Amino acid sequence: MTPNKKKRKVSTSDVKSLSDGSASKKTKFGSSNASKKELKESFKLSKKPKIRNGPMFNKTISGDGKKEILSNRDRRLRAKELAEARKKKRKRHYNLEQELASLWEKMRHRNIAKEERSKLITEAVQKMKGKIPEIASSHVSSRVLQTCVKYCSQTERDAIHSELKPHFLTLACNTYAVHLVNKMLDNASKKQLAEFISALRGHVASLLRHMVGSVVVEHAYQLGNASQKQELLLELYSTELQLFKDLASLKETKLLDVISKLSLQKASVLRHMNAVIQPIIEKGIVDHSILHRLLMEYLSVADKSSAAEMLQQLSSPLLVRMIHTRDGSRLGILCIKHGSAKERKKIIKGMKGHIGKIAHDQYGSLVLACIFSTVDDTKLVTKIIISELQSVLKELVLEKSGRRPLLQLLHPNCSRYFTPDDMTSLNLYVPSLSAKGEPEADSKMKSAKDQESSDNEDSSVKGITMAEGKESTNADYLHLVEGGKKDPSLRRRELLVDSGLAESLVDTCTKNVAELLRSNFGKEVLYEVATGGWDDILHPTMNEQLNKLHEAIASLAAKSKSEESGEEHVLENFHSSRTIRKMVLDSSKFATTLWTKALKGKCGLWAEGHSSKVICAYLESSDAKVREMAKNELQPLVDSGLLKMRESRK
Repeated sequence: MTPNKKKRKVSTSDVKSLSDGSASKKTKFGSSNASKKELKESFKLSKKPKIRNGPMFNKTISGDGKKEILSNRDRRLRAKELAEARKKKRKRHYNLEQELASLWEKMRHRNIAKEERSKLITEAVQKMKGKIPEIASSHVSSRVLQTCVKYCSQTERDAIHSELKPHFLTLACNTYAVHLVNKMLDNASKKQLAEFISALRGHVASLLRHMVGSVVVEHAYQLGNASQKQELLLELYSTELQLFKDLASLKETKLLDVISKLSLQKASVLRHMNAVIQPIIEKGIVDHSILHRLLMEYLSVADKSSAAEMLQQLSSPLLVRMIHTRDGSRLGILCIKHGSAKERKKIIKGMKGHIGKIAHDQYGSLVLACIFSTVDDTKLVTKIIISELQSVLKELVLEKSGRRPLLQLLHPNCSRYFTPDDMTSLNLYVPSLSAKGEPEADSKMKSAKDQESSDNEDSSVKGITMAEGKESTNADYLHLVEGGKKDPSLRRRELLVDSGLAESLVDTCTKNVAELLRSNFGKEVLYEVATGGWDDILHPTMNEQLNKLHEAIASLAAKSKSEESGEEHVLENFHSSRTIRKMVLDSSKFATTLWTKALKGKCGLWAEGHSSKVICAYLESSDAKVREMAKNELQPLVDSGLLKMRESRK
């Protein structure tokens, strides 16, 4: 340890000598003799002089080495010039791109004359000739080329196509050039499209794993005919089909037929397909219909463990991005049917915030219908799905696809509202995972060729088997779906009545009764609600609200023709007259309300035209009380020939 040094004491004389020093010395602030004036002067001396170096006075060095002061404007201009110089150094065709950009600003306007646009396009194509592959990846030039391809002549389009043909695969993976490739596909001739699809051969799997390249493959798949689609799909099935072009020229469209025709090893095919599919799903590139088709074919040949593992992987929020296509919705239905309660919960939670959009989609609405028919957790379905449907109820009722989830609750699996293809989708199951298909899954897959025609791809899904009872009758409803353990009628009541959806639905119908009656799609929802739904599910809980709805319809029918000057009377309108007629035939309560409030004593006015169908319905009713109620007034009209009865009830 070093010894402590003794501090020297400062005497008063030392302080005086310091304070009496030369004028250049700074005054000590702690000095007792320093006055306030001296302190101020010393503080001023300690300040550094200001240098004029603000934003308005930026010093730069000119070429001769002298400093000059530039204003903000000059500084910006100088920076712009430097940036331009750097771009010219970096980009080989920078000047050409600038010229093309100025031409593009003129040619892209909608109100420009065709002759003027043709001149500009011809000039642009001439400038680009021989350099198109080099500038196609540019942000600016790719836009110019897209406009040229869209509006140019066929000769100019062929010239552009021939220049870009050797570079299609490179351009397909470029962020900017991909839009040009898609535009070229849209405007391509049949021969050019076939050449492009042939150029993709051997690269389909790698492009599908690419975020940008997958868009081009999907676009080509959508534009191609059946054989071209099959050509793109076949190389994803096995290595042999990818390597040998002759093997890929098959008429068979289903994977089961391909395996049987070429005697391929099923295990090898599954391994190859799994190696193709897994990286695509892991990257989240699941929006494309070609992948959905591939997954459906995979499930048609997969064994129990492989199929279960694949469906478990798909049972996630990613599924929402898949159900907008035909095969994608079928994948969603299979995930719901064969999934566990935990997986179904994951799927439904992933739909949160998107229910309205899904319901309006042609294929997404089928997935909602399947959820209503399968999922036993009605509290979860009510909380996430029903609550969102209630907020857009009027729009759904009037929309072709949006009404289908509602009709599935009101009248399950009715062939009037679901097409045969829709019913096929709702009745699908994976044989290897189903209790019905598991014991004889292999034999079913082997005999699938005899059961379905390979020429009709859309008729059904081979290997993904339909449930027993394809007829869309109410008696078969209990056997149509798999996975749900709860009694179907109890599930329906919890989702429709107990959730409050029925009350909202009746209220919406009552408020918009005139619009719904005249609507092509809304009339069907109105009919189901007014008649109480299949199996009278709305009775007796909603009796009071239904009586109000009946009165609202009767009030419209009671109006005279002159009162509805702007619109056709509901009894004379094509859609509304037929809907009211069906209500009279199927609901005695409604028939009584309509007769008492609107038709009694006035039938002679409505004995001709579309309204006569409503009047005749009273004599055709299966309810004896309804027939007797109207017989005294209607029989004289029939006898006189004023009211013509239908020969047979359809």
